Amino acid sequence: MSDNDQNVHWLMRPSTIRRIWWLFAGVLALTVIAQFWVPVKGYFGVDSLFAFAALYGFLSCVAMVFVAKLLGMLLKRDEDYYRD
Repeated sequence: MSDNDQNVHWLMRPSTIRRIWWLFAGVLALTVIAQFWVPVKGYFGVDSLFAFAALYGFLSCVAMVFVAKLLGMLLKRDEDYYRD
């Protein structure tokens, strides 16, 4: 570890961020794999499929990002909008 890494907060270090991403990916994988042993009772036909909740959550997040980008393009104003 270099001297520069010691002056940075531990949550801001690239190695720590990489480890946290791997930890979150592992937890997600474990929750999806747990569906082999824990039966999921769906109210509709599609929500009882394997890994449906993880896929639905991911696609919903992607859709929210795209909608936010679209809103940003539609509502964006110039920097000096209020100075006029």
